[in-house]
Amino acid sequence: MINESVLSIILGGGQGSRLYPLTADRSKPAVPIAGKYRLVDIPISNCINNDIKRMYVLTQFNSASLNQHIKNTYHFSFFSSAFVDVLAAEQTMQSDKWFQGTADAVRQSMHHFLRNDFEYALILSGDQLYNMDLEDMIKKHKESNAEITIATYPVNAKDATGFGLLKTNDENIITSFIEKPASELLPDWTSDVGVEMEKEGRNYLASMGIYIFNRDLLIKLMEDPDTIDFGKEIIPQSIHKHKTLSYQYEGYWTDIGTIESFFEANLGLTDDIPKFNLYDNNRVYTRARILPTSKISGTILNNSVIADGCIIHAEKIEKSVIGIRSRIGKNSIVQNTYMMGNDSYESLNDMENNSIENLLGIGNGCFINYCIVDKNCRIGDDVRIEGGKHLEDKETDSYFIKDGIVVIKKDATIPKGTVIK
Repeated sequence: MINESVLSIILGGGQGSRLYPLTADRSKPAVPIAGKYRLVDIPISNCINNDIKRMYVLTQFNSASLNQHIKNTYHFSFFSSAFVDVLAAEQTMQSDKWFQGTADAVRQSMHHFLRNDFEYALILSGDQLYNMDLEDMIKKHKESNAEITIATYPVNAKDATGFGLLKTNDENIITSFIEKPASELLPDWTSDVGVEMEKEGRNYLASMGIYIFNRDLLIKLMEDPDTIDFGKEIIPQSIHKHKTLSYQYEGYWTDIGTIESFFEANLGLTDDIPKFNLYDNNRVYTRARILPTSKISGTILNNSVIADGCIIHAEKIEKSVIGIRSRIGKNSIVQNTYMMGNDSYESLNDMENNSIENLLGIGNGCFINYCIVDKNCRIGDDVRIEGGKHLEDKETDSYFIKDGIVVIKKDATIPKGTVIK
């Protein structure tokens, strides 16, 4: 089935500078997560699981790998109206500028959206981790005769200043909104979020950046070229003019905006019962790769996730996510690490070639802790990387340190015997 009344618009975000160097040559939605997926797979899978199968992904930075991933992944029936299309910023007769904000991105792409018949535009973020019943959100939007619905999430006081906060009446209609308030204003912005949320100290309703707009209203709102952002302008200006519903979500949700949040979200997948659960009937879809099973020899594994096609001889892997085609050598210890893996294998001839000192993957006798290893990295034998809060922020040609997390850059080589601690 396809929900013909809904068109999904997935916002790819800006330059992604807070996720650098993971976004040095790829857009935020194309960043690999969980060893085998890309960030964009999350909103797309949420849509597919809810029979929403007409999707546009808006991006403007480093969109080549995102284009390739979507082209190789999402194939629907030739006779179906389903699609996932990437729309990169483009010069037109109406505008020669890059996307200036979330609303401006939608405005500049409206001529593409309006080629489709739809009643509701579902606007999603391309850099969030969640699993939401979007069908129920759309149902509540229809039942309340709302013109706009905003997905909301209860947060605590520590996090509240980083979000747009809102207040509602007894019918969950939004009555006021403030974008990223100062901490001294928070006492005026508590909400009735339910008993369970109050017990956790999550007394503030934050916008998740997920919206439903009625088609005609979205067209009207996009007529003003001076409004460039949904959170800063469109929503605050609309709540007193148009019926705006709050749809409160209480499941797992995190905004992958920084290296630290990205790191924690991936390592969270190694918990016995992860908050973002990949092991249920709500599938996360991605590119179907024809890879062999992983081969593990003499390794102690504890709370770790191992993707397909890995060759592992490590001494120990603990609380780590090991991505596709990863290779880890003998007597190596890997802890608290997200290793993204490799795009291809090295042949036996390459591996036996004496001119290649460092093979793809992690070598023999290494100790790797509190680290992100990007794709196609070569870490030589006896390398010691001890990340942690004791490290100062730093960047070199081959690695980057942020908030104590050591990020080995994509395609980088860390020579034999290197110590980072």
